[in-house]
Amino acid sequence: MFTGLVQTIGIIEQRDRDRLVIHCPDLVAKIAIGDSVAVNGVCLTATQVSDASFIADVSPETLGRTNFSDRKLKYVNLETALAVGDRVGGHFVSGHIDGIGKLCDRAIIGNSWELGFEAIPEVARYIVFKGSIAINGISLTVSYCNDSGTNFRVAVIPHTYDNTTLKDLDIGSSVHLEGDLLGKYVEKFLKFNNSTYASPTAPITPEFLIENGW
Repeated sequence: MFTGLVQTIGIIEQRDRDRLVIHCPDLVAKIAIGDSVAVNGVCLTATQVSDASFIADVSPETLGRTNFSDRKLKYVNLETALAVGDRVGGHFVSGHIDGIGKLCDRAIIGNSWELGFEAIPEVARYIVFKGSIAINGISLTVSYCNDSGTNFRVAVIPHTYDNTTLKDLDIGSSVHLEGDLLGKYVEKFLKFNNSTYASPTAPITPEFLIENGW
Protein backbone atom coordinates (compact mmCIF):
# COMPACT_ATOMS: atom_id res chain seq x y z
CA MET A 1 0.00 0.00 0.00
CA PHE A 2 1.21 3.48 -0.89
CA THR A 3 0.05 7.09 -0.46
CA GLY A 4 0.79 8.61 -3.85
CA LEU A 5 3.42 10.98 -2.43
CA VAL A 6 6.47 10.56 -4.66
CA GLN A 7 9.77 10.35 -2.77
CA THR A 8 12.18 10.68 -5.67
CA ILE A 9 12.58 10.25 -9.41
CA GLY A 10 14.47 7.18 -10.62
CA ILE A 11 16.14 6.48 -13.95
CA ILE A 12 15.64 3.24 -15.86
CA GLU A 13 19.24 2.13 -16.41
CA GLN A 14 18.47 -1.16 -18.07
CA ARG A 15 15.35 -2.78 -19.45
CA ASP A 16 15.28 -6.47 -20.24
CA ARG A 17 12.38 -8.64 -21.28
CA ASP A 18 11.46 -9.44 -17.69
CA ARG A 19 13.18 -6.93 -15.41
CA LEU A 20 13.96 -3.28 -14.81
CA VAL A 21 17.16 -1.84 -13.34
CA ILE A 22 16.34 1.48 -11.68
CA HIS A 23 18.96 3.98 -10.58
CA CYS A 24 17.86 5.87 -7.45
CA PRO A 25 20.78 6.72 -5.11
CA ASP A 26 18.56 9.00 -2.99
CA LEU A 27 16.18 6.18 -2.09
CA VAL A 28 18.04 2.89 -2.40
CA ALA A 29 19.23 2.96 1.23
CA LYS A 30 15.58 2.57 2.27
CA ILE A 31 15.00 -0.45 0.02
CA ALA A 32 15.69 -4.05 1.01
CA ILE A 33 15.35 -7.21 -1.05
CA GLY A 34 11.69 -8.23 -1.06
CA ASP A 35 10.37 -4.71 -0.46
CA SER A 36 7.51 -3.31 -2.51
CA VAL A 37 8.25 -0.13 -4.45
CA ALA A 38 5.78 1.88 -6.50
CA VAL A 39 7.40 2.56 -9.88
CA ASN A 40 5.28 5.07 -11.77
CA GLY A 41 2.41 3.81 -9.65
CA VAL A 42 3.01 0.11 -10.28
CA CYS A 43 3.81 -2.06 -7.27
CA LEU A 44 7.01 -3.98 -8.00
CA THR A 45 9.22 -6.13 -5.77
CA ALA A 46 12.90 -5.35 -5.34
CA THR A 47 14.77 -8.58 -6.10
CA GLN A 48 18.31 -7.17 -5.99
CA VAL A 49 19.72 -4.02 -4.38
CA SER A 50 23.08 -2.32 -4.96
CA ASP A 51 24.62 0.91 -3.71
CA ALA A 52 22.69 3.09 -6.16
CA SER A 53 20.12 0.90 -7.92
CA PHE A 54 17.60 -1.86 -7.47
CA ILE A 55 16.27 -4.53 -9.79
CA ALA A 56 12.59 -5.45 -10.10
CA ASP A 57 11.21 -8.40 -12.03
CA VAL A 58 8.40 -7.54 -14.45
CA SER A 59 5.90 -10.23 -15.44
CA PRO A 60 4.18 -10.47 -18.86
CA GLU A 61 0.95 -9.45 -17.10
CA THR A 62 2.59 -6.25 -15.85
CA LEU A 63 4.13 -5.47 -19.24
CA GLY A 64 0.75 -5.96 -20.90
CA ARG A 65 -0.97 -3.47 -18.59
CA THR A 66 1.73 -0.81 -18.33
CA ASN A 67 3.94 1.30 -20.57
CA PHE A 68 7.18 -0.20 -19.21
CA SER A 69 7.93 -1.72 -22.61
CA ASP A 70 8.08 1.79 -24.12
CA ARG A 71 11.77 2.42 -24.81
CA LYS A 72 11.21 6.17 -24.59
CA LEU A 73 10.31 5.85 -20.89
CA LYS A 74 13.37 6.87 -18.91
CA TYR A 75 12.31 8.68 -15.71
CA VAL A 76 9.95 7.10 -13.17
CA ASN A 77 8.32 8.24 -9.92
CA LEU A 78 9.31 6.14 -6.91
CA GLU A 79 7.67 5.57 -3.52
CA THR A 80 8.43 2.94 -0.89
CA ALA A 81 5.58 1.08 0.75
CA LEU A 82 3.60 2.68 3.56
CA ALA A 83 4.63 1.54 7.05
CA VAL A 84 2.17 1.11 9.90
CA GLY A 85 1.92 4.43 11.72
CA ASP A 86 3.07 6.55 8.75
CA ARG A 87 1.10 9.68 7.90
CA VAL A 88 -1.17 9.35 4.88
CA GLY A 89 -0.77 12.69 3.13
CA GLY A 90 -2.23 11.60 -0.20
CA HIS A 91 -4.74 8.75 -0.48
CA PHE A 92 -4.54 4.96 -0.33
CA VAL A 93 -2.88 3.72 -3.53
CA SER A 94 -2.64 -0.03 -4.09
CA GLY A 95 -0.07 0.02 -6.88
CA HIS A 96 -2.38 -2.07 -9.09
CA ILE A 97 -3.18 0.25 -11.96
CA ASP A 98 -6.53 0.12 -13.74
CA GLY A 99 -5.30 1.15 -17.17
CA ILE A 100 -3.43 3.53 -19.40
CA GLY A 101 -4.41 7.15 -20.03
CA LYS A 102 -2.81 9.94 -22.03
CA LEU A 103 -2.01 13.61 -21.55
CA CYS A 104 -4.21 15.76 -23.79
CA ASP A 105 -3.28 19.32 -22.85
CA ARG A 106 -1.33 21.43 -20.39
CA ALA A 107 -1.81 25.05 -19.26
CA ILE A 108 -0.39 27.38 -16.62
CA ILE A 109 -3.11 28.74 -14.33
CA GLY A 110 -1.72 31.32 -11.90
CA ASN A 111 1.38 29.72 -10.37
CA SER A 112 0.15 26.17 -10.92
CA TRP A 113 -0.33 23.79 -13.81
CA GLU A 114 -3.59 22.34 -15.10
CA LEU A 115 -3.27 19.05 -16.95
CA GLY A 116 -5.98 17.38 -19.01
CA PHE A 117 -6.08 13.61 -19.47
CA GLU A 118 -8.06 11.02 -21.37
CA ALA A 119 -9.00 7.75 -19.66
CA ILE A 120 -10.34 4.47 -20.97
CA PRO A 121 -13.84 3.46 -19.70
CA GLU A 122 -12.40 0.85 -17.31
CA VAL A 123 -10.73 3.65 -15.38
CA ALA A 124 -13.18 6.46 -16.13
CA ARG A 125 -15.91 4.78 -14.09
CA TYR A 126 -13.95 5.60 -10.89
CA ILE A 127 -13.19 9.24 -11.77
CA VAL A 128 -15.41 11.78 -10.03
CA PHE A 129 -15.23 15.53 -9.46
CA LYS A 130 -13.01 16.31 -6.45
CA GLY A 131 -12.17 12.62 -6.12
CA SER A 132 -8.68 11.17 -5.84
CA ILE A 133 -6.75 9.56 -8.67
CA ALA A 134 -3.19 8.27 -8.97
CA ILE A 135 -1.41 9.34 -12.17
CA ASN A 136 1.96 7.61 -12.58
CA GLY A 137 1.76 6.97 -8.84
CA ILE A 138 1.07 10.61 -7.91
CA SER A 139 -1.92 11.32 -5.67
CA LEU A 140 -3.94 14.07 -7.35
CA THR A 141 -7.42 15.56 -7.06
CA VAL A 142 -9.80 15.69 -10.01
CA SER A 143 -10.67 19.34 -10.67
CA TYR A 144 -13.00 18.59 -13.59
CA CYS A 145 -14.38 15.56 -15.38
CA ASN A 146 -17.08 14.93 -17.95
CA ASP A 147 -20.08 12.79 -17.01
CA SER A 148 -18.43 9.55 -18.10
CA GLY A 149 -15.02 10.40 -16.59
CA THR A 150 -13.23 9.72 -19.87
CA ASN A 151 -11.90 13.28 -19.91
CA PHE A 152 -10.66 14.87 -16.70
CA ARG A 153 -8.35 17.56 -15.40
CA VAL A 154 -6.09 17.94 -12.37
CA ALA A 155 -4.50 21.05 -10.84
CA VAL A 156 -0.84 20.58 -9.94
CA ILE A 157 1.11 22.85 -7.58
CA PRO A 158 4.70 23.82 -8.55
CA HIS A 159 6.30 21.54 -5.94
CA THR A 160 4.54 18.45 -7.30
CA TYR A 161 5.15 19.44 -10.90
CA ASP A 162 8.87 20.06 -10.35
CA ASN A 163 9.53 16.96 -8.24
CA THR A 164 7.73 14.32 -10.32
CA THR A 165 7.81 13.14 -13.91
CA LEU A 166 4.76 15.26 -14.81
CA LYS A 167 7.13 17.91 -16.15
CA ASP A 168 8.65 15.37 -18.54
CA LEU A 169 5.37 14.38 -20.21
CA ASP A 170 4.67 15.41 -23.79
CA ILE A 171 1.19 15.88 -25.20
CA GLY A 172 0.04 12.38 -26.08
CA SER A 173 2.30 10.68 -23.52
CA SER A 174 0.82 7.61 -21.88
CA VAL A 175 0.38 7.46 -18.10
CA HIS A 176 -0.60 4.83 -15.55
CA LEU A 177 -3.98 5.47 -13.94
CA GLU A 178 -5.37 3.99 -10.72
CA GLY A 179 -8.83 4.97 -9.50
CA ASP A 180 -9.69 5.47 -5.84
CA LEU A 181 -9.82 2.11 -4.05
CA LEU A 182 -12.88 3.20 -2.06
CA GLY A 183 -14.85 3.74 -5.25
CA LYS A 184 -14.22 0.16 -6.32
CA TYR A 185 -15.66 -1.23 -3.10
CA VAL A 186 -18.70 1.04 -3.34
CA GLU A 187 -19.28 -0.21 -6.88
CA LYS A 188 -19.02 -3.81 -5.69
CA PHE A 189 -21.52 -3.26 -2.87
CA LEU A 190 -24.01 -1.56 -5.19
CA LYS A 191 -23.89 -4.57 -7.49
CA PHE A 192 -24.29 -7.03 -4.60
CA ASN A 193 -26.74 -9.81 -5.46
CA ASN A 194 -28.09 -12.16 -2.78
CA SER A 195 -28.73 -14.85 -5.37
CA THR A 196 -25.00 -14.97 -6.09
CA TYR A 197 -23.51 -14.38 -2.64
CA ALA A 198 -24.87 -15.75 0.59
CA SER A 199 -25.34 -12.90 3.06
CA PRO A 200 -27.50 -12.28 6.14
CA THR A 201 -28.00 -8.64 5.07
CA ALA A 202 -30.02 -7.07 2.30
CA PRO A 203 -28.19 -5.94 -0.85
CA ILE A 204 -26.99 -2.36 -0.90
CA THR A 205 -28.87 -0.51 -3.64
CA PRO A 206 -29.39 3.22 -4.39
CA GLU A 207 -32.87 2.85 -2.88
CA PHE A 208 -31.43 1.30 0.30
CA LEU A 209 -28.95 4.17 0.65
CA ILE A 210 -31.69 6.80 0.20
CA GLU A 211 -33.94 5.09 2.74
CA ASN A 212 -31.11 5.11 5.27
CA GLY A 213 -30.22 8.76 4.86
CA TRP A 214 -27.30 8.56 2.42
